[in-house]
Amino acid sequence: MKKPELLAPAGDFEKLKIAIAYGADAVYGGVSHFSLRCHSGKEFDYETFKKAVDYAHNKNVKVYATVNSFPFENQLPLVEEHIKKLKEIGVDAMIVSTLGVIKKVKEIAPEIDIHLSTQANALNSWDYEAYKSFGVKRIIAARETSLNDLIKIKQKVPDIEIEIFVHGAMCFAYSGRCLLSALQFGRNPNKGSCANDCRYPYVLYAENPETGKLFRLEEYKDGTYIMNSKDLCLIEHIPEILKAGVVDSLKIEGRTKAPYYVGVVTKAYRNAIDEFLNTGECDCKKYLKEILTTKNRGLTDAYLIKRPFERDDTQNLKTSLTYGEWQVSGIVNEDEKTFMCKYKTFPGDIVEIVAPSDDIKECENEIGKIYKEDGKWYLKFYKIVTISGKELKAVHSGNTNPIMLPCKLPYLTFLRKKVDFSPNGV
Repeated sequence: MKKPELLAPAGDFEKLKIAIAYGADAVYGGVSHFSLRCHSGKEFDYETFKKAVDYAHNKNVKVYATVNSFPFENQLPLVEEHIKKLKEIGVDAMIVSTLGVIKKVKEIAPEIDIHLSTQANALNSWDYEAYKSFGVKRIIAARETSLNDLIKIKQKVPDIEIEIFVHGAMCFAYSGRCLLSALQFGRNPNKGSCANDCRYPYVLYAENPETGKLFRLEEYKDGTYIMNSKDLCLIEHIPEILKAGVVDSLKIEGRTKAPYYVGVVTKAYRNAIDEFLNTGECDCKKYLKEILTTKNRGLTDAYLIKRPFERDDTQNLKTSLTYGEWQVSGIVNEDEKTFMCKYKTFPGDIVEIVAPSDDIKECENEIGKIYKEDGKWYLKFYKIVTISGKELKAVHSGNTNPIMLPCKLPYLTFLRKKVDFSPNGV
């Protein structure tokens, strides 16, 4: 059975490292220029992106650069320079949306693979065959495409790679072709500066044309999230996707999401894929439980398995964001002896350990205790001690002092604790 690539988001250097540590085979990201996540891209400049690419390559992980915005005429010289710089950096592929940029990448960097962005909305074998003839190696399927269609497409165009989104935010518009943000804020979604207008609550009115009266239609107190799509989650469909044998890459959305999201979601899909490939079965619900510890808008399996007209559960009309039950308390530093506080920690606190590897050992000393219970690892703090030996009554996010661990934990391990996100909670 084919082992598909697991592709994770790399919104900045830390997230790139986390994606790799938690099981990604490849990552995607880039500098802000000509990407559909231009605000995320500001975390990288050409120098730091080069370092990130080198880091990934040293870990045998590929890096795909996003060049998937829709440039205007006056931007073409800048796009050309950008392609040249990405060639120098040595990315493994460029993710592109338009024919003109495809042509220019082939001219400037013929040795670099071209992946067609989902924004291009390739839906059928004619599209796939045409783009292949233009030099595209991989097509990121339009999110409206069904698995049955992908099977038929692969039969007709067998030598092109297919990538699908399996997790992350869903756009309200058809394949992301939206101008709402441009109309309301002057921020063009197709140039990477979407203001996420579909996530806002809206108040609806009905007008009586004979009297001119307006009547407010109210479903919820603060308005209704009429365009707010739930987040995509296909973790429970991993067996069906892998059995089909036509998908070459499984993609996780989320360059602007938190590092914890990147780590937990990547690890969940890594484990689900490996479990099915190794055993022929997958208890995928246990990985879904982990995914639900991250912030989300509610989850849907969207359109890969069922057609859009068969669905009535893809929207969240009540809220644009639902919190998981867990808060990241800290993240382990590269020395593996200390962590940086991300929330607040007191002596006596017990936090759960979420590690990228199983290299954890039980230990106990004056600082605290690491132990395993019901198949999960925990850390109980007896003392809060900085790397310089100073004992604190508590440590809060914003404190730049590394805090000592009782014993080593793998680099980029998360420490998390259950919290109450209700209005009367923490």
